[in-house]
Amino acid sequence: MRILALDSAVGRCSATIVLNGEVVAGYQQDIDRGHAAILPIMARDCLRDADVRASELDLVAVTVGPGSFTGIRAGVALAQGIALAAGIPVIGVTVGEAIADSLPQRGGRPLWCTTTSRRGRIFLETGEQVLSLSITDLPNPSGPVAIAGNEAAIVASRLAARGVNVMLTDARMPTGRHIAAVAERRFQGAIRSLPAEPMYVDPPEAKLPGGKSLPIA
Repeated sequence: MRILALDSAVGRCSATIVLNGEVVAGYQQDIDRGHAAILPIMARDCLRDADVRASELDLVAVTVGPGSFTGIRAGVALAQGIALAAGIPVIGVTVGEAIADSLPQRGGRPLWCTTTSRRGRIFLETGEQVLSLSITDLPNPSGPVAIAGNEAAIVASRLAARGVNVMLTDARMPTGRHIAAVAERRFQGAIRSLPAEPMYVDPPEAKLPGGKSLPIA
């Protein structure tokens, strides 16, 4: 399959063309802002380098979260636009799913994927749920666990201090190849479906007069 994988959820902007499981073109840049301006250029250049037209792709894969509110929106909007114009499917993939795909050898341990949130908080994907919590309020796993993501070191340290059997992995960010691999399995029906829509774990910070939250568009 020819897949364009897009990611702008967690402090990185990347676009990758994956052909039958192999990366044939790709760009990435570690950034905190400006995803909406940079990602379309990366996607365009990937298609050029791979000598592939958007209409020749089989699908577009995109990380839907958890992560940066603006980054996720930028990535999903671009993925949906390309897919609509090309007449191909767009498939959502979580950050944790993509990172887990890069870590097949972890001794049967469940993977906890940690992502920076805001104000001393993190997002935690456990494979069963996605939580938003303070770094001081980590739950206890039921047994040995592997930790990944950009907050992995501090989470692993805190759990180890409680006596938890922790494996600290070196996986910090999702990669295009693994985003595409998860999306392909989802497209084939091998794993549960997931809408290609932003995954919002926290409520929006902006408030209307009277303390009501703004609706999420």
